[in-house]
Amino acid sequence: MIIDGPGPDQSSRPDPSRPPDTSSLPETSGLTVTDRTRLRRFPENGSHQRQDLYRILDAAWTCHLGVVVDGYPMVVPTTYGRAGDRLYIHGSAASRSLRTARRQSICVTVTLVDGIVVARSLFNHSVNYRCAMAFGVGQVVDSNAKLDALRIISDHVVPGQWDYARPPSPRELAQTTVLELALDEASVKVSEGPPDDGDGPDGPSSCWAGVIPVAVAAAPPVADPALRDGIALPDHLTRVAMGMAARMAAVEPSHGPTGRGTTGRGTSGRGPTGR
Repeated sequence: MIIDGPGPDQSSRPDPSRPPDTSSLPETSGLTVTDRTRLRRFPENGSHQRQDLYRILDAAWTCHLGVVVDGYPMVVPTTYGRAGDRLYIHGSAASRSLRTARRQSICVTVTLVDGIVVARSLFNHSVNYRCAMAFGVGQVVDSNAKLDALRIISDHVVPGQWDYARPPSPRELAQTTVLELALDEASVKVSEGPPDDGDGPDGPSSCWAGVIPVAVAAAPPVADPALRDGIALPDHLTRVAMGMAARMAAVEPSHGPTGRGTTGRGTSGRGPTGR
């Protein structure tokens, strides 16, 4: 249930952040393509399929919220959770970014870096990545649904912890804002594979070229020094630590992103932001 939404329309133009409702569509359906999500650079590496979007969102647990606050852009890192075609972000009720995000169009990005691409020329250096970008207007979740939304975030970041730790108190809930973002306007871009200058003029170069794989893995949990004696590490936290690398590992996209293609992708805007 939502208690707050965007303010009055400031323009006679249609609001591009409010595309047709697609909440009833299955995960195999396509996302609505708008001018903001149309992939202009290397569209062969992109996707507008919901399953590709959900795979990236489910693999990561941090995102960046982009919003204009008092006339200047602000990009805030935060955790999130997904349920169906809704993304949930939370923070302090005093947060300027969250207060502003419920009144205007926002952008949320999630990026997973899978490797550093080392080429024969500096121009063709790049990264292998999986990136999702979503647009919309954040809606404030009311007190009746706030607990459920917070559980979605908690279960996404640390599965099992919601049922283990003390739940939020009424005062803590009052100090917390949760935003809901409909995943109706979004796109995905994936880059993978070795550098693509091996068959070009730099191919005969004596420089080493290839990929330095990058993966996120958790170290063994470290107990709080103030922890009372006799409190053992719960099984669900052991599973979280052991499963982190597998969770974030790259998976085969359903279609579209199959590698670098035949065009170079170096430092001239060919990374995750080169949409």
